[in-house]
Amino acid sequence: MKKLKEILFKVNIDSVYGNTDVDIANITFDSRNVEKNTLFVAIKGHEIDGHDYIGESIHNGASVIICEKLPENFKQKKSVYICVNCSKSALSIIASNFYDNPSLKIDLIGVTGTNGKTTITSLLYKLFDELEVRSGLISTINIKYDDFIETSKNTTPDPITINHHLSEMINKKIKVCFIEVSSHGIFQKRVDGLDFKGMIFTNLTHDHLDYHKSFKDYRDTKKVVFDTLNKNSFALINIDDKNAKYMVQNTLAKVYSYSLKSKSNFSSRIIEQQLNGMLLSIENSEIWTKLIGKFNASNLLAIYSVGKLYNIDKIKLLTAISKLESVVGRLQSFLSTNKVTVIIDYAHTPDAIENVISTINKIKSSSQNLITVIGCGGDRDKDKRSIMGKICSDLSSRVIFTSDNPRSEDPASIIDDMIGGVSKFNTDKVTVEIERSKAINEAKESSEEGDIVLIAGKGHEDYQELKNNKRIQFDDFKIAKQIFNK
Repeated sequence: MKKLKEILFKVNIDSVYGNTDVDIANITFDSRNVEKNTLFVAIKGHEIDGHDYIGESIHNGASVIICEKLPENFKQKKSVYICVNCSKSALSIIASNFYDNPSLKIDLIGVTGTNGKTTITSLLYKLFDELEVRSGLISTINIKYDDFIETSKNTTPDPITINHHLSEMINKKIKVCFIEVSSHGIFQKRVDGLDFKGMIFTNLTHDHLDYHKSFKDYRDTKKVVFDTLNKNSFALINIDDKNAKYMVQNTLAKVYSYSLKSKSNFSSRIIEQQLNGMLLSIENSEIWTKLIGKFNASNLLAIYSVGKLYNIDKIKLLTAISKLESVVGRLQSFLSTNKVTVIIDYAHTPDAIENVISTINKIKSSSQNLITVIGCGGDRDKDKRSIMGKICSDLSSRVIFTSDNPRSEDPASIIDDMIGGVSKFNTDKVTVEIERSKAINEAKESSEEGDIVLIAGKGHEDYQELKNNKRIQFDDFKIAKQIFNK
């Protein structure tokens, strides 16, 4: 049972209205008596405004309403209205206070940036587990700790979900939690009220400009989490990215850097690459890793850097890193029965797809063809479609444009946007097959022994999003295996 004044601590309250006979400081909230003591937070979403449901919430037993604007008939109700400047931020602080501020009792390590968030958080979780440091994970793919595992709905969950699981982790004696921090999560105040032990910045490239409107807005949104770090936390930045120093120019945290090509606190370089792994030199020590690509060399260096900041023995750390395997849907591969290498990757931004294809091209021989199957998501940043179309057609032997998650858009229209970026010299390389399974089958039919087929854009996702929020089962890895191993 918690008193309202406890969960409203640090909430920026503008004013209080309604039933003045009620002492809000002494209202208690007990999960066993929901009808009498329910708090309703009205949040304005992208399509639905929670303020439109205040009346319904009161009818269902809400005693106190957190809102940004009062309903016209608020004087007729017996509830208490607490007006705030931002309901989303208020909810995050309330959730944190309700669960007794769990982020203060666990080392919460965030990872933000355009690419690499899922790989770094997931592999850090595996690394610390290997080193017997009890840890938790909140990522795009799933939420994991102890014997609990749940598929994620968002890259960064809502604040109630975050604080609930952090509280459960503490109950399970978890010491550290790795969490992906998306630009949407920051902008929507989902991480307000959290106390981060550390924040990692990976990179910043073209993405989510349908939501943030400009690259500057996108960049500045990412910067917010670094601005809120305290002097007892650390900021670890990829100094190879030109935006890295900007991210930490106002932070109170202790700043560390990692790099493949610049002067930094932690450094690494690629010695050799093959399709089954690469040889790295990390701080003058050589290790073989099962991951491939320059971007993964950078990701592994970030992971190594965190290990060093936790004073883990270098030999133990490098040995554990060498055992790490690719995260599901991230350069996940198999060799088909007719000796074609099939690679599944989540790459859905221009930078990510260029990194993946360039990595494959550096490793493959001149006699091997690279066939890329790719689409772009509907109701998302349209500007990147033509850029991705150009990159894929420029760098692949052949490209098959197909449907990704079209959502409310016409898949053919999305593909037309992608084709708009294809130069006249590459039109012969391009084929269109809207149905994704048929596109994968076409890649199989046109491939020969030794070739490489890249299926990009969806990675770990096991569904396709269609019109009217309809989802159908579709797992690139499983379907590709069925088709290529017939």
